[in-house]
Amino acid sequence: MTYQNYSLKQLQQIDAAHHLHPFTDHKELREAGSRIITHANGPFIYDSEGTEILDGMAGLWCVNIGYGRDELAEAAYAQMKELPYYNSFFKCSTPTPVLLSKKLAEIAPKHVNQVFYGSSGSEANDTALRLVRHYWVLEGKPEKNRIISRKMAYHGSTVAGTSLGGMDAMHKQLGGAVPNIVHVMMPYAYELALPGESDHDFGLRAAKAVEDAILEAGADKVAAFIGEPVMGAGGVKIPPVSYWPEVQRICRKYDVLLMLDEVITGYGRTGEWFAAQTLGIEPDTITTAKALTSGYQPLSALLVGDRIAATLVEKGAEFNHGYTYSGHPVACAVALKNLEIIEREGLIDRVRNDTGPYFAKALQERIAGHDLVGEVRSIGLMGAIEIVKDKATKERFLPSGSAALTVRDHAIAHGMMLRATGDTMILSPPLIWTRDTIDMACDRISKALDLAQADLRKR
Repeated sequence: MTYQNYSLKQLQQIDAAHHLHPFTDHKELREAGSRIITHANGPFIYDSEGTEILDGMAGLWCVNIGYGRDELAEAAYAQMKELPYYNSFFKCSTPTPVLLSKKLAEIAPKHVNQVFYGSSGSEANDTALRLVRHYWVLEGKPEKNRIISRKMAYHGSTVAGTSLGGMDAMHKQLGGAVPNIVHVMMPYAYELALPGESDHDFGLRAAKAVEDAILEAGADKVAAFIGEPVMGAGGVKIPPVSYWPEVQRICRKYDVLLMLDEVITGYGRTGEWFAAQTLGIEPDTITTAKALTSGYQPLSALLVGDRIAATLVEKGAEFNHGYTYSGHPVACAVALKNLEIIEREGLIDRVRNDTGPYFAKALQERIAGHDLVGEVRSIGLMGAIEIVKDKATKERFLPSGSAALTVRDHAIAHGMMLRATGDTMILSPPLIWTRDTIDMACDRISKALDLAQADLRKR
């Protein structure tokens, strides 16, 4: 590639001069310079200086089958040669989105059989919001348009995605959210459970916050509840077992649709194709993206349940929504090959029966006891490490998030890519990780925690 003609410093200078990064303090970035990732293979990424880094985030929650898969490149090339692009408007379609839709209906929960395509999870959540409100209009209930979400939820960075999400900093920068979206408490027992409250009881209390919001607005005004099965970007917050069955019961009681955001958890992350299957949830929509192509191509798929789809077909009104790249034939070809590889290599069974349980055990036995760690938790190959100043009181270091950033920086410096979200370290590795890879990760995380502890003591 032509980048090999440039030094690291030259690439950093060009990056600073022309490239605006997502979720970035650009003054800080330009003072430090970007880390330039040049290539990757299997579970590892490599920077411009040849440093090998174990990728604990699967890119950005997405590279489930790992890096360097020639089959996906070949699938993209073959499709580009045959038909690089045509749109899904004007009563047209192309073969790959047709076949991918069939495959997704086969692996989704039984009542979910329709698919609407976009290019990102943010787009898919925009689509879900518009579709749900359109559904209630078709049902003769246009006033039923309020959406209930949760604090610290993440549903993307578009105007609608930011509005659906519960990130205060994002709301402040938005300066005007989509109306009729409210946010209730998150099911985060580590910080929000009352003294002596069991996980079961906390889960019921967190679910009741959804019911209270429905009753406050009036059930005839509430269109849907949206939630991630496991809150990902908000810190891998895993709800108690009692939470989702109660939320589902409440939604059914008040005839409120259930929108599930599986942009992070879809395609094997929790040991099933979808976390809906892992947790026994029966949603009306499922937002997916990321691991649908293992990140090799941008593609999202909103999976739509039979109830909504039937109304769309029966009423016959046009849904005035769509994207230039909806059902892009190359992205869909890559998705088909990606899903084939996941099945062929038994990656979901491996997560459910082998690496997921081993990952949980390794975090508990090798990380949880560290002085900086208040709690570890995981589901499938998705985990969190709470960083605290005092394990007994759960007191955090100040300023908020500073300690986690210290851990992250030491981890990356010692060959382990982790993400810091607030005071929480999060992991979401490729599904190709083995027990040996998990052991390697724990070695490097332990080293980072020790070094961070020494730094924090000096401060």
